[in-house]
Amino acid sequence: KLLPSMLPEFVLERIAASWAPDTFHVIFHTDVVHPEGALAEPIVIRVHRSWAPRGCDRFLALAKDGFFDDSVFFRHVPGFITQFGVSGKKEMNTKWRSTIPDDPVQESNTEGTVCFATAGPNTRNTQMFINLKDNSGQLDSRGFAPFGVVVSGMETAHAIFNPTPGNRNGVDQHAYEAKGNSWIREAYPGVNSITRTEVKLPTSGRNCEIPARSCEVPDSCSIA
Repeated sequence: KLLPSMLPEFVLERIAASWAPDTFHVIFHTDVVHPEGALAEPIVIRVHRSWAPRGCDRFLALAKDGFFDDSVFFRHVPGFITQFGVSGKKEMNTKWRSTIPDDPVQESNTEGTVCFATAGPNTRNTQMFINLKDNSGQLDSRGFAPFGVVVSGMETAHAIFNPTPGNRNGVDQHAYEAKGNSWIREAYPGVNSITRTEVKLPTSGRNCEIPARSCEVPDSCSIA
């Protein structure tokens, strides 16, 4: 069942923590298009709660609340990371402004891993990124704790539009939070978005496996 969006974020997070399985999948459908015009495959993230429980619970609660739907990839640094996690809806950003405590780094920031962006210790809230290469030597020691890994759709992640070539900091995030999607799409034509999010939880047992390099989810998983 979908979590009621009217519930406060701390309630949603507690609910997510109470039933988060050991592994589950989140699918980001995007508007990334191949050069020949075909829509790129979705980005499928396998989440491992044992890697970073607090990060996992926040990610699941955000996904179930529809936070990522119609939000843009506002920072893309080719050969480094692609970043997202500012909602195009001001009320969503306000709702999820609280931070969560850090998780210890238990997995390395290898290519395809996903973790929260931070502004220092215990500052994680909604922004996160996909590692576009092995960044373990640069990020592991700085406290970036992966909570999942892309198992399908890395080509899509690499193909995301870079809205600020020559500027590794990306779009002004405070301006995006305040002005929303209409502003960012006018100011940065071509910016790519997450159009729709699916959460797939196991229907039996504690785990749900998905074949690598496939966007097909087995029958043992269902959209929750």
